Amino acid sequence: MSKRTQSIRSMFSAPQEPLSYDDKVSGLRVTSGAVKSLKDTFSEAERSYQDLRAQLATGSVAIEIDPTLIDPSPFADRFEQQDTASFEALKLSIREHGQEIPVLVRDHPTAAGRFQSAYGHRRVKAARDLGVRVKAYVRSLSDEDLVVAQGIENSAREDLSYIERAVFALKLEEAGFQRAVVQSALSIDRAETSKLIAVAKAIPADLLAAIGRAPKVGRGRWQTLAEHSSDPRQLAKIREAIKADEFLAADTNERVALLLQASKPREASDKAKSFIVRSGEGEEIAQLTRGAKQFRIQVSKAGEGDFADYLVGKLPDLYRSYKNERNGNPDDKS
Repeated sequence: MSKRTQSIRSMFSAPQEPLSYDDKVSGLRVTSGAVKSLKDTFSEAERSYQDLRAQLATGSVAIEIDPTLIDPSPFADRFEQQDTASFEALKLSIREHGQEIPVLVRDHPTAAGRFQSAYGHRRVKAARDLGVRVKAYVRSLSDEDLVVAQGIENSAREDLSYIERAVFALKLEEAGFQRAVVQSALSIDRAETSKLIAVAKAIPADLLAAIGRAPKVGRGRWQTLAEHSSDPRQLAKIREAIKADEFLAADTNERVALLLQASKPREASDKAKSFIVRSGEGEEIAQLTRGAKQFRIQVSKAGEGDFADYLVGKLPDLYRSYKNERNGNPDDKS
C-alpha cells in the first residue's frame, strides 16, 4: 500500500474526540487546513492517474494479460520446429523466477478483446502452458511498426537462423511491404535483402519445412541448395532424398548436408572410370581414364615400346579427321 493511500485512509478512519467550544473554534481552522490537504492529495492522485493512463496508452508500462487472448503475429518469423530443451528451460525459469522481460503486443485489428504479439511468442506460449498471466507492453502498432519491432528484437538477440530470416523477408515482400521496411525489420542492407529473398524463393516451401530451421547452416550452403533446387533434375533428387530414412533420422543441420550431397551434379559426383583397350589379339594397348574434367590415355610399354611415340605423332592427323567428320567433310585432307 502506497503512502498516499495510507494517508487518505487515515483521514477517514482516525477516531474523533468530542470538541469544546474553544476546540470547535480552533477546529474550524484545522478542518480548513485538512480540506486543503485532502484537496491537494486528490489532485496529486488524479495527476498520477492521468500519468498512468498516458503511460498505458503509449505502452511504456507492462500489464498482465491472459496469454490465451494473445494471437501470434500475422507475419511469422520462425519455423514451427524449435529447440524443445531451450523452451523447457524457459518454462522452468518463468515458473521459478517469474517473467523478467515483458512481451510486446497490439490490440487485435479485427478481433475485439484480443491481442497480436510483435515479439515474445515463446514467452506467451510458456505462460499459456504454465497457466499464468503474461507481462506485456500494449502499444498502438501499424503493420509496419509490428514487423519492424519483431525483426529488430530478434536481430538484437541473433535468434533467427539464416533460413528463418530469408523466409521472413520473403513473407514481408509478398505481403506488400517495401524493401526499405524489410531492411529495417532485419537490420540489413538492400543487397543482403535481395540475397535472402532469392534463396527463400528458390527452395520450395515444403522442402524448407522438411529441413527445419538449421541454425548452424550459413548463407553459403543455403545458396548452393537454392542453386540445386532451381535445376529440375537436381530438385527431383532432393525430393527423393527427403524420403530416405537417413534424412528423417538426421537433425535439422545434417539434413542440409545430405540434400547437397544427393543433389550434386552428376559430373561432379562421378568418380573417374578406367577402361582397358586391347588389340584384336587381346593384347593390352592402353588404359583410358575418364574423369569429370579430363580424359587420360596411358600407353603400356609392354610389346611395342615405341607405340606411344607413334600415337603422339598421329594425334594431329587424328584430330583433323575428327574435326572434318564433325563438320561433314570426311574426305577433306587439308
